[in-house]
Amino acid sequence: MSAAPLERITIEPSLAANACVIWLHGLGDSGAGFAPIVPELKLPQHHQVRFIFPHAPEQPVTINQGYVMRSWYDIKTMDLHSRADMTGVLASEVKVKALIQEQIDSGIPANRIVLAGFSQGGVISLFTGLRYPEKLAGIMALSCYLPTADALPEQLSSANKNTEILQQHGESDDVVPLSAGQMANKLLLANHYPVTWQTYPMAHSVHPQQIRAIAAWLTTRLNLN
Repeated sequence: MSAAPLERITIEPSLAANACVIWLHGLGDSGAGFAPIVPELKLPQHHQVRFIFPHAPEQPVTINQGYVMRSWYDIKTMDLHSRADMTGVLASEVKVKALIQEQIDSGIPANRIVLAGFSQGGVISLFTGLRYPEKLAGIMALSCYLPTADALPEQLSSANKNTEILQQHGESDDVVPLSAGQMANKLLLANHYPVTWQTYPMAHSVHPQQIRAIAAWLTTRLNLN
């Protein structure tokens, strides 16, 4: 029996959707945390992009004294090399792939789907996107790192070897150090992934300038002009 589908907030465009952005939140947040960004993106008025903001399951998080909160995986330590519980990462990958499949079944092809995420959500988006067996429209990895630290994930997909990746990070991030994002970026570039790296004068947050850059990137990736 398959796991229950992720609960989510879905924002439909005014016209029938022909593209989709699946946007994953960070630790302790919910889909409601990023849903308000859609009007802030100021996409073309008659765009046909469906936005999905899923809620991570609730589970105990070790670094927060076992407190139960929405989390894509357990965090056992702040050490980057053992921060992400890979059992949880793989379980979330299955859930996100099911979300992608829902969109494909609804008539939106994989190459019109962007995987996006912030912090923990960015970790899952990057990990899932690099391994996804069909070509995606793009991968957006905000203020995050690779769960495999200084190595690319195993079972990389050749289908997404040339998929555009947008990496953004705060220059004074005190939760996910800038160096963690840079480590992922260096690995991606060394393996010839088409990745755009941008930093902003912010901590572990989202900057107005960054929102404009995301909008421009989505407009290009999904041909919204």
